Amino acid sequence: MKITKIDTKRVAVPLTKPFKTALRTVYTAESVIVTITYDNGAIGWGEAPPTIVITGDSMDSIESAIHNVLKPALLGRRLSGCEAILHDIQHLLQGNQSAKAAVEMAVYDGWAQMSGKPLYHMLGGYRSTLETDYTVSVNSPEEMAADAESFLKQGFQTLKIKVGRDDIETDIARIQEIRKCVGPGVKLRLDANQGWVPKEAVTAIRKMEDAGLDIELVEQPVHKDDLAGLKKVTDATDTLIMADESVFTPRQAFEVLQTRSADLINIKLMKAGGISGAEKINAMAEICGVECMVGSMIETKLGITAAAHFAASKKNITRFDFDAPLMLKTDLIKGGIIYSGSTITMPDKPGLGITGVAYQKGGMET
Repeated sequence: MKITKIDTKRVAVPLTKPFKTALRTVYTAESVIVTITYDNGAIGWGEAPPTIVITGDSMDSIESAIHNVLKPALLGRRLSGCEAILHDIQHLLQGNQSAKAAVEMAVYDGWAQMSGKPLYHMLGGYRSTLETDYTVSVNSPEEMAADAESFLKQGFQTLKIKVGRDDIETDIARIQEIRKCVGPGVKLRLDANQGWVPKEAVTAIRKMEDAGLDIELVEQPVHKDDLAGLKKVTDATDTLIMADESVFTPRQAFEVLQTRSADLINIKLMKAGGISGAEKINAMAEICGVECMVGSMIETKLGITAAAHFAASKKNITRFDFDAPLMLKTDLIKGGIIYSGSTITMPDKPGLGITGVAYQKGGMET
Protein backbone atom coordinates (compact mmCIF):
# COMPACT_ATOMS: atom_id res chain seq x y z
CA MET A 1 0.00 0.00 0.00
CA LYS A 2 1.29 3.42 -1.03
CA ILE A 3 0.30 6.81 0.42
CA THR A 4 -1.35 8.83 -2.35
CA LYS A 5 -3.17 11.62 -0.49
CA ILE A 6 -3.17 13.34 2.91
CA ASP A 7 -6.06 15.65 3.85
CA THR A 8 -7.26 17.52 6.93
CA LYS A 9 -10.64 18.89 7.98
CA ARG A 10 -11.71 20.77 11.09
CA VAL A 11 -14.58 19.75 13.35
CA ALA A 12 -16.15 21.37 16.41
CA VAL A 13 -18.67 19.67 18.71
CA PRO A 14 -20.31 21.37 21.71
CA LEU A 15 -20.03 19.67 25.10
CA THR A 16 -23.16 18.79 27.05
CA LYS A 17 -21.68 20.68 30.02
CA PRO A 18 -18.55 22.87 30.35
CA PHE A 19 -15.44 20.86 31.24
CA LYS A 20 -13.53 22.65 34.00
CA THR A 21 -10.05 21.89 35.33
CA ALA A 22 -7.30 23.81 37.11
CA LEU A 23 -5.91 24.75 33.67
CA ARG A 24 -8.93 25.63 31.53
CA THR A 25 -12.65 25.55 30.83
CA VAL A 26 -13.80 23.90 27.60
CA TYR A 27 -17.20 24.46 25.97
CA THR A 28 -16.54 22.97 22.53
CA ALA A 29 -14.37 20.06 21.42
CA GLU A 30 -12.34 21.16 18.42
CA SER A 31 -10.19 18.81 16.36
CA VAL A 32 -8.31 18.39 13.13
CA ILE A 33 -9.34 15.17 11.39
CA VAL A 34 -6.60 13.61 9.24
CA THR A 35 -7.16 11.15 6.41
CA ILE A 36 -4.47 9.26 4.53
CA THR A 37 -5.64 7.67 1.29
CA TYR A 38 -3.73 4.67 -0.04
CA ASP A 39 -3.39 3.47 -3.60
CA ASN A 40 -5.80 0.56 -3.04
CA GLY A 41 -8.55 2.97 -1.95
CA ALA A 42 -8.19 2.34 1.79
CA ILE A 43 -8.41 5.34 4.13
CA GLY A 44 -6.50 5.71 7.38
CA TRP A 45 -7.99 8.02 10.01
CA GLY A 46 -6.39 10.25 12.64
CA GLU A 47 -7.33 13.10 14.97
CA ALA A 48 -5.52 15.96 16.68
CA PRO A 49 -7.32 18.18 19.21
CA PRO A 50 -5.66 21.54 19.95
CA THR A 51 -4.80 21.74 23.66
CA ILE A 52 -2.69 24.87 23.87
CA VAL A 53 -2.35 24.96 27.67
CA ILE A 54 -0.97 21.39 27.70
CA THR A 55 0.62 20.51 24.36
CA GLY A 56 1.00 24.02 22.92
CA ASP A 57 -0.75 22.91 19.72
CA SER A 58 -3.39 25.05 17.98
CA MET A 59 -5.61 24.20 15.02
CA ASP A 60 -3.39 26.31 12.77
CA SER A 61 -0.12 24.83 14.00
CA ILE A 62 -1.44 21.28 13.64
CA GLU A 63 -2.50 21.82 10.04
CA SER A 64 0.70 23.68 9.20
CA ALA A 65 2.89 20.87 10.55
CA ILE A 66 0.94 18.28 8.59
CA HIS A 67 0.69 20.09 5.25
CA ASN A 68 4.05 21.88 5.20
CA VAL A 69 6.32 19.23 6.77
CA LEU A 70 4.82 15.76 7.12
CA LYS A 71 2.72 15.56 3.97
CA PRO A 72 5.56 16.32 1.51
CA ALA A 73 7.76 13.72 3.20
CA LEU A 74 5.13 10.95 3.25
CA LEU A 75 3.41 11.13 -0.12
CA GLY A 76 4.40 8.18 -2.27
CA ARG A 77 5.79 6.16 0.65
CA ARG A 78 4.86 2.48 1.01
CA LEU A 79 3.66 0.90 4.27
CA SER A 80 6.14 -1.92 3.74
CA GLY A 81 8.59 0.65 5.13
CA CYS A 82 6.38 1.53 8.10
CA GLU A 83 9.26 1.81 10.58
CA ALA A 84 11.01 4.38 8.40
CA ILE A 85 7.77 6.33 8.02
CA LEU A 86 7.23 6.42 11.78
CA HIS A 87 10.83 7.53 12.32
CA ASP A 88 10.41 10.42 9.90
CA ILE A 89 7.14 11.53 11.47
CA GLN A 90 8.90 11.82 14.83
CA HIS A 91 12.13 13.43 13.64
CA LEU A 92 11.21 15.81 10.82
CA LEU A 93 10.08 18.47 13.28
CA GLN A 94 10.35 19.27 16.99
CA GLY A 95 7.29 19.46 19.21
CA ASN A 96 4.00 19.38 17.32
CA GLN A 97 3.08 16.22 19.22
CA SER A 98 -0.62 16.34 18.31
CA ALA A 99 0.07 16.62 14.58
CA LYS A 100 2.50 13.72 14.78
CA ALA A 101 -0.02 11.64 16.74
CA ALA A 102 -2.81 12.20 14.22
CA VAL A 103 -0.66 11.27 11.22
CA GLU A 104 0.68 8.21 13.07
CA MET A 105 -2.89 7.07 13.78
CA ALA A 106 -3.70 7.16 10.08
CA VAL A 107 -0.49 5.27 9.26
CA TYR A 108 -1.14 2.59 11.90
CA ASP A 109 -4.75 2.35 10.70
CA GLY A 110 -3.57 1.69 7.14
CA TRP A 111 -0.93 -0.79 8.32
CA ALA A 112 -3.48 -2.83 10.26
CA GLN A 113 -6.00 -2.65 7.39
CA MET A 114 -3.28 -3.95 5.06
CA SER A 115 -2.90 -6.95 7.40
CA GLY A 116 -6.65 -7.45 7.71
CA LYS A 117 -6.66 -7.28 11.52
CA PRO A 118 -7.86 -4.84 14.20
CA LEU A 119 -5.00 -2.61 15.29
CA TYR A 120 -5.06 -3.79 18.91
CA HIS A 121 -4.42 -7.34 17.69
CA MET A 122 -1.40 -6.10 15.74
CA LEU A 123 -0.02 -4.27 18.80
CA GLY A 124 -0.41 -7.14 21.24
CA GLY A 125 -4.10 -7.94 21.66
CA TYR A 126 -4.09 -8.36 25.44
CA ARG A 127 -7.80 -7.60 25.98
CA SER A 128 -10.91 -6.75 23.96
CA THR A 129 -12.88 -4.76 26.56
CA LEU A 130 -11.97 -1.82 28.79
CA GLU A 131 -13.58 -0.04 31.75
CA THR A 132 -13.39 3.73 31.60
CA ASP A 133 -13.76 6.20 34.42
CA TYR A 134 -15.88 9.36 34.17
CA THR A 135 -14.57 12.84 34.98
CA VAL A 136 -16.23 15.22 37.42
CA SER A 137 -15.36 18.82 36.54
CA VAL A 138 -14.40 21.45 39.12
CA ASN A 139 -17.50 23.15 40.54
CA SER A 140 -19.03 23.67 43.97
CA PRO A 141 -18.92 20.64 46.29
CA GLU A 142 -22.68 20.23 45.98
CA GLU A 143 -22.71 20.35 42.16
CA MET A 144 -19.78 17.96 41.93
CA ALA A 145 -21.51 15.50 44.28
CA ALA A 146 -24.67 15.67 42.18
CA ASP A 147 -22.65 15.03 39.02
CA ALA A 148 -20.89 12.11 40.68
CA GLU A 149 -24.21 10.59 41.72
CA SER A 150 -25.51 10.97 38.15
CA PHE A 151 -22.48 9.19 36.69
CA LEU A 152 -22.83 6.44 39.27
CA LYS A 153 -26.43 5.86 38.15
CA GLN A 154 -25.15 5.55 34.57
CA GLY A 155 -22.96 2.63 35.63
CA PHE A 156 -19.58 4.24 36.30
CA GLN A 157 -17.80 2.80 39.32
CA THR A 158 -14.62 4.87 38.95
CA LEU A 159 -14.74 8.67 39.02
CA LYS A 160 -11.94 11.07 38.16
CA ILE A 161 -12.32 14.22 40.23
CA LYS A 162 -10.81 17.51 39.09
CA VAL A 163 -9.23 19.60 41.87
CA GLY A 164 -6.46 22.19 42.18
CA ARG A 165 -8.42 25.23 41.03
CA ASP A 166 -9.01 26.74 44.48
CA ASP A 167 -7.56 26.38 48.00
CA ILE A 168 -6.97 22.90 49.39
CA GLU A 169 -9.71 23.20 52.01
CA THR A 170 -12.26 23.69 49.25
CA ASP A 171 -10.81 20.71 47.39
CA ILE A 172 -11.07 18.54 50.50
CA ALA A 173 -14.67 19.67 50.98
CA ARG A 174 -15.39 18.63 47.40
CA ILE A 175 -14.03 15.13 47.94
CA GLN A 176 -15.82 14.75 51.28
CA GLU A 177 -19.14 15.68 49.68
CA ILE A 178 -18.59 13.31 46.77
CA ARG A 179 -17.56 10.40 49.00
CA LYS A 180 -20.59 10.97 51.22
CA CYS A 181 -22.83 10.93 48.17
CA VAL A 182 -21.44 7.89 46.30
CA GLY A 183 -20.56 5.71 49.29
CA PRO A 184 -17.51 3.52 49.95
CA GLY A 185 -17.56 1.21 46.93
CA VAL A 186 -16.70 3.74 44.21
CA LYS A 187 -13.08 4.43 43.21
CA LEU A 188 -12.12 8.10 43.36
CA ARG A 189 -9.16 9.38 41.37
CA LEU A 190 -8.05 12.99 41.87
CA ASP A 191 -6.49 15.12 39.13
CA ALA A 192 -4.96 18.42 40.23
CA ASN A 193 -3.64 19.33 36.75
CA GLN A 194 -0.53 20.94 38.31
CA GLY A 195 -2.74 23.06 40.58
CA TRP A 196 -0.88 22.60 43.88
CA VAL A 197 2.62 23.33 45.12
CA PRO A 198 4.36 20.39 46.84
CA LYS A 199 3.61 21.42 50.45
CA GLU A 200 -0.05 22.02 49.61
CA ALA A 201 -0.26 18.66 47.88
CA VAL A 202 1.25 16.79 50.82
CA THR A 203 -1.03 18.56 53.26
CA ALA A 204 -4.16 17.97 51.18
CA ILE A 205 -3.44 14.31 50.51
CA ARG A 206 -2.52 13.57 54.13
CA LYS A 207 -5.73 15.22 55.36
CA MET A 208 -7.76 13.12 52.94
CA GLU A 209 -5.92 10.00 54.06
CA ASP A 210 -6.56 10.84 57.72
CA ALA A 211 -10.24 11.45 56.93
CA GLY A 212 -10.52 7.99 55.38
CA LEU A 213 -11.68 9.29 52.00
CA ASP A 214 -10.00 6.31 50.29
CA ILE A 215 -8.47 8.01 47.26
CA GLU A 216 -7.11 5.54 44.68
CA LEU A 217 -4.57 7.97 43.19
CA VAL A 218 -3.70 11.63 42.71
CA GLU A 219 -2.69 12.73 39.23
CA GLN A 220 -0.11 15.47 38.55
CA PRO A 221 -0.40 17.33 41.88
CA VAL A 222 2.40 19.81 41.09
CA HIS A 223 3.86 21.72 38.15
CA LYS A 224 5.00 19.51 35.30
CA ASP A 225 8.64 20.68 35.50
CA ASP A 226 8.95 20.18 39.26
CA LEU A 227 10.13 16.57 39.38
CA ALA A 228 11.74 17.14 42.77
CA GLY A 229 8.40 18.39 44.08
CA LEU A 230 6.57 15.47 42.48
CA LYS A 231 8.97 13.05 44.16
CA LYS A 232 8.49 14.84 47.49
CA VAL A 233 4.73 14.29 47.26
CA THR A 234 5.18 10.66 46.20
CA ASP A 235 7.57 9.93 49.08
CA ALA A 236 5.52 11.79 51.73
CA THR A 237 2.11 10.20 51.12
CA ASP A 238 0.64 6.70 51.05
CA THR A 239 -1.72 7.45 48.14
CA LEU A 240 -0.50 6.52 44.67
CA ILE A 241 0.82 9.51 42.71
CA MET A 242 0.53 9.60 38.92
CA ALA A 243 2.64 11.68 36.52
CA ASP A 244 0.73 13.18 33.60
CA GLU A 245 1.93 16.50 32.18
CA SER A 246 5.43 15.70 33.45
CA VAL A 247 5.68 12.90 30.87
CA PHE A 248 5.37 13.67 27.18
CA THR A 249 8.36 11.86 25.72
CA PRO A 250 10.16 8.57 26.45
CA ARG A 251 13.11 10.63 27.73
CA GLN A 252 10.89 12.38 30.28
CA ALA A 253 9.42 9.02 31.27
CA PHE A 254 12.95 7.74 31.84
CA GLU A 255 13.68 10.67 34.18
CA VAL A 256 10.51 10.05 36.22
CA LEU A 257 11.21 6.31 36.39
CA GLN A 258 14.89 6.75 37.22
CA THR A 259 14.16 9.13 40.11
CA ARG A 260 11.03 7.25 41.25
CA SER A 261 9.20 10.58 41.20
CA ALA A 262 5.79 8.94 40.68
CA ASP A 263 4.06 5.61 41.26
CA LEU A 264 2.16 5.60 37.96
CA ILE A 265 2.31 7.26 34.53
CA ASN A 266 -0.56 8.58 32.43
CA ILE A 267 0.18 8.12 28.71
CA LYS A 268 -1.68 10.20 26.14
CA LEU A 269 -1.13 9.89 22.41
CA MET A 270 -1.27 13.68 22.06
CA LYS A 271 1.63 14.05 24.49
CA ALA A 272 3.67 11.10 23.23
CA GLY A 273 3.39 12.11 19.57
CA GLY A 274 1.45 8.97 18.76
CA ILE A 275 1.41 5.24 19.31
CA SER A 276 5.13 4.66 18.66
CA GLY A 277 6.18 6.95 21.52
CA ALA A 278 3.43 5.60 23.76
CA GLU A 279 4.72 2.05 23.26
CA LYS A 280 8.21 3.09 24.32
CA ILE A 281 6.96 4.82 27.46
CA ASN A 282 4.86 1.84 28.49
CA ALA A 283 7.70 -0.61 27.82
CA MET A 284 10.11 1.35 30.04
CA ALA A 285 7.50 1.67 32.78
CA GLU A 286 6.75 -2.04 32.69
CA ILE A 287 10.43 -2.89 33.05
CA CYS A 288 10.51 -0.65 36.14
CA GLY A 289 7.37 -2.20 37.63
CA VAL A 290 5.29 0.94 37.09
CA GLU A 291 1.75 0.55 35.76
CA CYS A 292 0.28 3.01 33.26
CA MET A 293 -3.02 4.64 32.51
CA VAL A 294 -3.97 5.74 29.02
CA GLY A 295 -5.93 8.97 28.91
CA SER A 296 -6.96 11.56 26.39
CA MET A 297 -7.71 15.20 25.74
CA ILE A 298 -11.20 16.48 24.95
CA GLU A 299 -11.55 14.79 21.59
CA THR A 300 -13.99 12.78 19.51
CA LYS A 301 -14.41 9.03 19.40
CA LEU A 302 -11.88 8.84 16.55
CA GLY A 303 -8.84 9.78 18.63
CA ILE A 304 -10.16 7.84 21.61
CA THR A 305 -10.54 4.76 19.42
CA ALA A 306 -6.86 4.93 18.49
CA ALA A 307 -5.89 5.36 22.16
CA ALA A 308 -8.13 2.45 23.13
CA HIS A 309 -6.49 0.17 20.54
CA PHE A 310 -3.12 0.93 22.09
CA ALA A 311 -4.41 0.54 25.66
CA ALA A 312 -6.22 -2.73 24.93
CA SER A 313 -3.07 -4.24 23.49
CA LYS A 314 -0.85 -3.97 26.59
CA LYS A 315 -0.97 -5.83 29.91
CA ASN A 316 0.86 -3.08 31.80
CA ILE A 317 -1.88 -0.54 31.02
CA THR A 318 -4.30 -1.08 33.87
CA ARG A 319 -6.37 2.13 33.95
CA PHE A 320 -8.39 3.82 31.22
CA ASP A 321 -9.68 7.40 30.97
CA PHE A 322 -11.76 7.44 27.79
CA ASP A 323 -14.88 9.39 28.73
CA ALA A 324 -14.40 12.41 26.43
CA PRO A 325 -16.78 11.24 23.65
CA LEU A 326 -19.50 10.77 26.27
CA MET A 327 -19.28 14.50 27.07
CA LEU A 328 -20.13 15.59 23.52
CA LYS A 329 -23.61 16.54 22.31
CA THR A 330 -23.08 14.73 18.99
CA ASP A 331 -21.08 11.70 17.89
CA LEU A 332 -19.63 12.52 14.47
CA ILE A 333 -17.75 9.23 14.15
CA LYS A 334 -19.07 6.18 12.35
CA GLY A 335 -17.52 2.97 13.62
CA GLY A 336 -14.79 2.69 16.24
CA ILE A 337 -15.10 1.63 19.86
CA ILE A 338 -18.52 0.77 21.33
CA TYR A 339 -19.69 2.21 24.66
CA SER A 340 -22.10 0.48 27.04
CA GLY A 341 -22.07 2.42 30.30
CA SER A 342 -18.49 2.27 31.53
CA THR A 343 -17.61 -0.72 29.33
CA ILE A 344 -15.80 -0.18 26.04
CA THR A 345 -15.73 -2.98 23.46
CA MET A 346 -13.08 -2.95 20.77
CA PRO A 347 -14.22 -3.08 17.14
CA ASP A 348 -13.55 -6.29 15.23
CA LYS A 349 -12.95 -4.60 11.87
CA PRO A 350 -9.46 -4.19 10.36
CA GLY A 351 -7.46 -1.16 11.45
CA LEU A 352 -9.10 1.29 13.82
CA GLY A 353 -12.56 0.26 12.65
CA ILE A 354 -13.48 3.84 11.70
CA THR A 355 -15.68 3.99 8.58
CA GLY A 356 -16.60 7.67 8.30
CA VAL A 357 -16.97 11.11 9.83
CA ALA A 358 -20.08 13.29 9.64
CA TYR A 359 -18.57 16.68 8.90
CA GLN A 360 -21.03 19.40 9.79
CA LYS A 361 -21.24 21.00 6.34
CA GLY A 362 -20.60 18.03 4.10
CA GLY A 363 -22.48 15.14 5.71
CA MET A 364 -20.93 11.72 6.16
CA GLU A 365 -17.58 11.16 4.47
CA THR A 366 -16.45 7.55 4.11
